[in-house]
Amino acid sequence: MAEVLVFHHAQGRTAGVVAFADELRKAGHTVYVPDLYDGRTFDDLATGIGHAQEIGFGTILERGVRAADALPAGLVYAGFSLGVLPAQKLAQTRPGAAGALLISGCVPTEEFGTPWPDGVPVQIHGMDADEIFVDDGDLDAARALVASAGNAELFLYPGSGHLFADTSLPSYDPAAAELLTERVIGFLDTV
Repeated sequence: MAEVLVFHHAQGRTAGVVAFADELRKAGHTVYVPDLYDGRTFDDLATGIGHAQEIGFGTILERGVRAADALPAGLVYAGFSLGVLPAQKLAQTRPGAAGALLISGCVPTEEFGTPWPDGVPVQIHGMDADEIFVDDGDLDAARALVASAGNAELFLYPGSGHLFADTSLPSYDPAAAELLTERVIGFLDTV
């Protein structure tokens, strides 16, 4: 069974992020969900992004790396949207990564100064009409990552919800979230 480090999105460590982690635990995996916001959550995405900008994306990355430092190597790094930043950075730069799950986000691999590491599988999930994922370049970065990595998959779901897998938010899409969770558990069962 896999050990997974899940990073929350810009609205914080919501009940929906915790519920996702609980689904992975029910499937037999060990899951850690650090709080990069010191207990704060936000009712809407814009306010959460504002908070992330206020504390700084560098600080969020640093907090994510510190959370991983307390855990063993061999983790699968998972992130939702903003949480993709520390998840992808750790998967690319921390030796021993077992895999990565990038949900509603992806950044160019060049952002972290190294190509995607050989032998590290990755799944990327997003909605095909999500303005943030599609228009802000995440989809292009995801396609480039899939084209350059040996074991990479991109899954696009019909719809426009950005945080579609978070059960606690209005953008939650039950059918897409169920399929995402099924694919994630299948991925974790193979790493």
